[in-house]
Amino acid sequence: MSRIFTWLGIGLLTVLGKLPYPFVARFGEGLGGLLYRIPSGRREVVRANLRLCFPEKSEAEIDEMSRETFRHIFRSFAERGIFWTGSEAQMRRWVQIDDQANLVALDGKPHILVTMHLSGVEAGAIRLTIHLRDHVGRSGASLYTKQKNALFDDFLKHARGRFGANMISRNDSARDILRCLKKGEALQLIADMDFGERDSEFVPFFGVEALTLTSVSRLARLTGAKVVPIYTEMLPDYKGYVLHILPAWEDYPGDSVTDDTRRMNAFFEDAIRPRVTEYYWVHKRFKHRPPGEAEIY
Repeated sequence: MSRIFTWLGIGLLTVLGKLPYPFVARFGEGLGGLLYRIPSGRREVVRANLRLCFPEKSEAEIDEMSRETFRHIFRSFAERGIFWTGSEAQMRRWVQIDDQANLVALDGKPHILVTMHLSGVEAGAIRLTIHLRDHVGRSGASLYTKQKNALFDDFLKHARGRFGANMISRNDSARDILRCLKKGEALQLIADMDFGERDSEFVPFFGVEALTLTSVSRLARLTGAKVVPIYTEMLPDYKGYVLHILPAWEDYPGDSVTDDTRRMNAFFEDAIRPRVTEYYWVHKRFKHRPPGEAEIY
């Protein structure tokens, strides 16, 4: 039965990938607004996260922000039909590139492109593989989380890597990651989720202690990699997205892994603040708590 539902889901995404982008975006927003009306655990996760990070907001404001978050999240889910199954021409049309880092000059040298879960993260990540292929002749590598559903995992790996990206599972050997960096391929790393205590530290995220991956700092220290911050901005009026590739951080790594991880979270906050409801507050970002603190969810 699960395979049937998986195939139905893949079929729906494929159909959405053939429809006009503005229609797909509006469909996703409408679906998100409708589903927000239905009580659910994920709706409460969004509310809990927003209350923690924005304590100055009233309950009415939190509710409105949560509703808009649902609209953006389900819009991004619907849009994946285009970004996972659509043509290269669609990717070029709906995702612009703002390359301030001069990635061409970094090719052949270890470098990490670090980002967070804004609504356009999938669009930006896949568009970047085309940009890299165009300008340096190879599409780079990207870390991804292996799915429990093997059929969907195969589909997802193909969808994200169909323009030549080397997809590396977080479960795979660290040697694959080091090999990629030493060859000077661009490595995309989304580093804003709570993956547990291993290789993580508690550092502030919007004023709340959040268990955060330290892998960016550790990899930079081990390989000498430059760290390039990137984020994908949603454009108004259903005009798609623009991927901002910012200049590599100077004086990084710094004095300590903790300082580096704080700096990374500060970048995430700076990118999120102008577009708070585009962030994936649906994730249990504060799942693990420092000793003595109560559970949040």
